[in-house]
Amino acid sequence: MPVAKVDGVPQTPYFSRGTLEKLIVCPVCDATYQLERPRNGEQAVCVRCHKVLIAPRRKAGAQIIAVAVAVVVLIIAASVFPFLQISAGGRSNAVSILDAALTFTEGPLLVLSLLTAGFIIFVPLLRMLLTLYVLVPVVLDRPAARHAIPAFRLSEALRPWSMAEIFALGCAVALVKVADLATVSFGPAFWMFGVLVVLVIAQDGFMCKWSVWNSLENPKKQ
Repeated sequence: MPVAKVDGVPQTPYFSRGTLEKLIVCPVCDATYQLERPRNGEQAVCVRCHKVLIAPRRKAGAQIIAVAVAVVVLIIAASVFPFLQISAGGRSNAVSILDAALTFTEGPLLVLSLLTAGFIIFVPLLRMLLTLYVLVPVVLDRPAARHAIPAFRLSEALRPWSMAEIFALGCAVALVKVADLATVSFGPAFWMFGVLVVLVIAQDGFMCKWSVWNSLENPKKQ
């Protein structure tokens, strides 16, 4: 957007609250557009970087809640049930995801173990719980939960640190190398974790962040 100049000096443009509510800024390239909400099933896309800005879906909130509940159940179950069982030389050992993440519990490696467990278990779990806390009242047409805006902001800030899919990729690489040395069998948690990764990706695809922010900042009057 052009910036006005006074005596050759650029001036900071003034926007009233009403004006700002009619603008939307691309989070990737900072391009600014006049806000025009698309209909359900349509998308508003940045013409510069092709980032999807608004993508409202019919009943998307209920779908996201259902996926979040499923992910919470899968994370808890996958943390308890055996993930892999390795057999070699007449001996076998089964480990869960939590056991594998907390293998090293002494010295400086304890910090690494806690971070690993946090990135693959606790951060995804916290994100799903925050999503439920924020979206359930919105979908039920109730007033937003207390501190819903900071909760949703935290959920989005944790998104890059939710590394369940990276853990799954690392396991796949490790299994290729271990397969020649031992017999590897998959436990129930392995398949749960695979479904979990797909659901997390699907949830991110269902969610229109602009629609959530709009619902929190402009709640329906009861």
